Amino acid sequence: MKTVKKRRRQNKTDYLGRLKLLKSGKPRVVFRKTNKYIIAQYVTSEQAQDKVVLGVTSKDLTKQGWKKEFGSLKSIPAGYLTGYLIGKQIIKKNLETPIADFGMHRVLHKTKTYAFLKGLIDSGIKITCEKGFPDNEKIKAKVDVEKIKLKIDKL
Repeated sequence: MKTVKKRRRQNKTDYLGRLKLLKSGKPRVVFRKTNKYIIAQYVTSEQAQDKVVLGVTSKDLTKQGWKKEFGSLKSIPAGYLTGYLIGKQIIKKNLETPIADFGMHRVLHKTKTYAFLKGLIDSGIKITCEKGFPDNEKIKAKVDVEKIKLKIDKL
């Protein structure tokens, strides 16, 4: 009888996926969703010990011009802008190019996870991904994305 680790039973950790990411030796950009926000962290690992170097939440978008009329801070536009924000901060601090870590989240095409990835790519991070992104109309729905991107670029 095989025992299953507690974090796997709770659907918090995919140990096989984590091992593959750790073996790569590269830092990761970790994407997480909560009930209200999107969290993005730049994480390095040394001897399986994670260290968060940089962290951003979609709540930080309110400082960049996100208004309540734009809707939820866990929407597709918020995911895109959160990815864009952390990407610009990674470039500004001259950190190594990361790989994306979505953890236990189901990665479906044209969702906020791919919007986050598109934001990373648009900020200048070299991540290879060609398809699955949401349409530009969905990313810009009710949100003045370009105005917020300009504010992020000035940081």
